[in-house]
Amino acid sequence: MNCRLGCGACCIAPSITSPIPGMPNGKPAGVRCIQLDERNLCKIFGHPERPALCDRFIAEPEVCGSTAEEALWLITSLEAATQS
Repeated sequence: MNCRLGCGACCIAPSITSPIPGMPNGKPAGVRCIQLDERNLCKIFGHPERPALCDRFIAEPEVCGSTAEEALWLITSLEAATQS
């Protein structure tokens, strides 16, 4: 599966502990990444300063569902399950 352009769920739902330009301490779960533009596209996609975690993310139906809303719910649920 390819990422749905404009989804942004993987840049909102999970916590990211590595530095992100503009977010030197990473970001907590549920917080929108500062690098998402108004169309939910990553402003640093393909740039070396993009966190390695983001580069390794692979869109899969089990994680991304069939809509952006479902992806946000699924990734939020996965994040919560790994924090318990």
